[in-house]
Amino acid sequence: MAFKIIASQCTQCGSCEFECPSGAIKFKGDAYVIDPEKCTECKDAFDAQQCASVCPVEMTCVPA
Repeated sequence: MAFKIIASQCTQCGSCEFECPSGAIKFKGDAYVIDPEKCTECKDAFDAQQCASVCPVEMTCVPA
């Protein structure tokens, strides 16, 4: 399962894009989105999902 970004809560700060080790997060249109084909949930790389850990708004990067 991949993570997703709740667009209505996203502040578009861009922190998640730079922290994503798999390059799954991109700015498209007017919001950041996570490509579910690329998202690895940071398994085998980190103990926690990097997008969720750097996001300033709690529960914006969540499991899809």
